[in-house]
Amino acid sequence: MKPAIYHLISRVVDRRMAFGPEEKEKFGMFMRMIEKFTGCRVLSYCLMSNHFHLLLEVPPMPNGGLPDEMFLGRLGVLYSKARVEAVGESLRTAREAGDDAEADRIVGQYSYRMHDLSEFMKALLQRFSHWFNRTHGRTGRLWEQRFKSVLVEDGVAARTMAAYIDLNPVRAGLCKDPADYRWSSYAEAVAGGQLARAGLVRALRGHEGHAGTARAWAQGGLAKEYRAILLGQGVEVKVDGRVKRQGMNRDVAERELAAMESRRCDVSISKLIRHRVRYFSDGAVIGGRGFVDEVFRECRDRFGANRKSGARKPRGALAALSGEVWTARDLRVGVG
Repeated sequence: MKPAIYHLISRVVDRRMAFGPEEKEKFGMFMRMIEKFTGCRVLSYCLMSNHFHLLLEVPPMPNGGLPDEMFLGRLGVLYSKARVEAVGESLRTAREAGDDAEADRIVGQYSYRMHDLSEFMKALLQRFSHWFNRTHGRTGRLWEQRFKSVLVEDGVAARTMAAYIDLNPVRAGLCKDPADYRWSSYAEAVAGGQLARAGLVRALRGHEGHAGTARAWAQGGLAKEYRAILLGQGVEVKVDGRVKRQGMNRDVAERELAAMESRRCDVSISKLIRHRVRYFSDGAVIGGRGFVDEVFRECRDRFGANRKSGARKPRGALAALSGEVWTARDLRVGVG
């Protein structure tokens, strides 16, 4: 059985603008937790102020179920170490006794929530709601109604839907470039996020049997390909001189599309640096080698005792600039 892909939308009750930066960051954290626990996979996402979009792949449960080690590893995402150890001990006892029925019962108490669309959304929405209400001192339901879902075919449909999701903030007039909106899969991918890159690769190439790896994002040329899709679909539309649909400036988009043909990266170097700094701003220093080393010397007490120098060659999204740009990736939060 093939994995199923869904476009999911859920809105805040009364369409309230309830999500600021803190709420979006927390939602993203819960999203990744539930993703790991359930075995579902986020291919694309965008978190707006009063709703969110997800492109979610739901693979079938493997024949014969999950190996015990994998099953317990997933439990550790949501449950305490003591709880996981207790479940593990009960499961080992049943296995050693040859009691398959008891082992299946133990696993079944949790596995029914895995590889299931409704359970993914239930866990995500409930966990976020509890946190939101507790944080803001409110009660009652947070979400407008049951989430909406659309089954999406892999290939062209999945690719188009991923772009639609990443272009939401552009369409809403929140930014001129989807890479500028922090809480989206594309911005995370531009910033070097491995899960976001792998998810978008899967959205672009899943129909060809590609498992979806972060490495293929850059090495396979898919970063450029997806950027071109966004530029092509995200331009502003005018009718009789009036803006009918907000989007990127058409002239700017066309110039960048032309420039991409002779460039190794999917965005200009200046943008690439800016997005890396923006997304990983806490605990990072980016600049010339002398600059990074100077910060290291001035803040020596903020680094580990075994560290001898400050500057590090960049990896991931900035690897192409190695030698020109250096980083101090393990600088602690709070250092200016």
